[in-house]
Amino acid sequence: MPDGTLMGRLRPHPHHDHELQAKLAHWNRVRLAPQTPPKNWRQALDRERDMLALEREFIEHTRATQAKRAAAAPREPHAFIQWFEALKEDGPGQGDPLFPWLAEEATLEEMRWFVEQEAAGEAGFDDLVAMSQVKMPAPAKLELARNYWDEMGRGNAKGMHGPMLDALVQALKVTPRIESTLAPSLALGNTMAALATNRAYAYHAIGALGVIELTAPGRATLVSEALRRLKVSAKARHYFDLHAVLDIKHSESWNREVFASIVLEMPDAARYIAEGALMRLQCGADCFDAYRAHLWDGDGSRASA
Repeated sequence: MPDGTLMGRLRPHPHHDHELQAKLAHWNRVRLAPQTPPKNWRQALDRERDMLALEREFIEHTRATQAKRAAAAPREPHAFIQWFEALKEDGPGQGDPLFPWLAEEATLEEMRWFVEQEAAGEAGFDDLVAMSQVKMPAPAKLELARNYWDEMGRGNAKGMHGPMLDALVQALKVTPRIESTLAPSLALGNTMAALATNRAYAYHAIGALGVIELTAPGRATLVSEALRRLKVSAKARHYFDLHAVLDIKHSESWNREVFASIVLEMPDAARYIAEGALMRLQCGADCFDAYRAHLWDGDGSRASA
């Protein structure tokens, strides 16, 4: 690639490039918020174009690392679902030792740091689902709508999932900030935002969201156990308690209604759904590696710093 590109510069891997990920995270925070028309729309458009190019280059690099494995995904619905479900066992980051350690050994201060990192990288599952369902086949759209309705507390503000995470953040008295968040955590949120906001990655977004539902329950259970051990209130830890159970049901419905209907209508989409899933799992795996590097010594004991 040319020397002026992301990969041509002497920089860290994009998932570990804090300067890049912080720049994208600040941009996403602004561009996804409700806005009013800018005074100089041409200048704003030029900046948007530059940021979109930077985002696209980052995403295409991430895609390239997963393309070979994703290309092997079956193009028949039933076989694809079997391939997809196997990611729970053999996908990047699965069975990471960080989570049993959190459940059994992490101190309250270490859990506060972990939650701060996770909250800073959270892209808003409800909004991502809403953006990703546009023009999808009817069975997929209906299931995504049901998923969105669950995320929105089925119309009850107290049941909305986003504020539940906010409640935990407040209870632990942490302040998620882009500047103090590790690059891989920012990369995770930036990847999810990029896939959901760009229709060229519509199938990738579906795969990335679906693999969260598939793989999150086991980790959520262990995080909840850690919070319970540390005597964090049931109300504050409800976000993880809920996702330890609800996402199992969501994953079954995604497989049956979302993936099957899309792959049946467009078999070529299987590859892109698979890429999105693998990209999301790799983002998670990079986060877990970075978290362990921060919290542990090389032999798995607690870090001295």
